[in-house]
Amino acid sequence: MRIHYILLAAICLIAGQPFQATPSFAAEPAAEGAKDNVAPKGFRALFNGKDLAGWNERGKPPVNWTVQEGMLVFSGKGGDLFTDEKFSNYVLLVDWKVEKNGNSGVYLRGGNPQVEINDADSPTGNIWVGTTGGLYPDLPPVVRAAKPAGEWNHFEIIVENGVITVLTNGVKTVDGFKKDWKDRTSGSVGFQNHGTPLWFKNMYIKTSE
Repeated sequence: MRIHYILLAAICLIAGQPFQATPSFAAEPAAEGAKDNVAPKGFRALFNGKDLAGWNERGKPPVNWTVQEGMLVFSGKGGDLFTDEKFSNYVLLVDWKVEKNGNSGVYLRGGNPQVEINDADSPTGNIWVGTTGGLYPDLPPVVRAAKPAGEWNHFEIIVENGVITVLTNGVKTVDGFKKDWKDRTSGSVGFQNHGTPLWFKNMYIKTSE
């Protein structure tokens, strides 16, 4: 091994290049990420980044939810937002952010449970059903995985035969919760609000009916 390094050093010296005694595994610079609101393969966009076609604010045309620079933005006043279309079993991808103490949630099948978003929950307190990444009002998350207020977060929400799994920023926070849906077999995807400004983008769904 020593002879190997000596030979490498000599070659580098001749070539005028610096020598590294340990191999470098640095990756090549990543290519630019996918454009916002353009669905990845196998998914379709619920939000086109241009208008609120396909959405309603509690059954009426949205007033307090607007599109700003490709983002779905809530003013902090008004009603919850829902898709016109209803879904049963699916994988849902959502990017979101809130301001300090911001509170929201992603409704599944038209209402609760919702995947909780709650920046007001103290990071030093006990994890409960109001902790981000859990299912309100049914189940606390396994672990805290949300980023600080003002940063973008990512949910991957899976509803399969009524069983719910949630990944928050790539960390599994709900692991196969068997929800008793009664006779609710489908419903809209929705965004709940608690009177604070909200931002969403990159909302994609893949159904498995």
